[in-house]
Amino acid sequence: QVQLVESGGRLVEAVGSLRLSCAVSGRTFRPYTMGWFRQAPGKEREFVAAINWNGGNTYYADSVKGRFTISRDNAKNTVYLQMNSLKPEDTAVYYCAADITPWGVIVRTAEDYDYWGQGTQVTVSS
Repeated sequence: QVQLVESGGRLVEAVGSLRLSCAVSGRTFRPYTMGWFRQAPGKEREFVAAINWNGGNTYYADSVKGRFTISRDNAKNTVYLQMNSLKPEDTAVYYCAADITPWGVIVRTAEDYDYWGQGTQVTVSS
């Protein structure tokens, strides 16, 4: 089993910044592709960003490109999402996810991820 625990979500004003963290335990973290998704009230879960096993490749949704940065620290079994220039439309529950296919390529659909965290709430006020 793999456990993912997100943290860092809170209320923030528009144009502010937040850094979300996702701590992974239970199995070797290093080979996994990691992703961030979000779900706003009344909307479907959507892809935000993903990073491959060594951080050499990243991918972002168009809505966050240039504002958000995904990174990972394999020594700490942790993946991060740095969010800058936040907008009210970024308000959502943010989920961390792990694709445990070893040394896999970046995937962007929720169905490709095997394990999920419980989510952390990010609220951006206008």
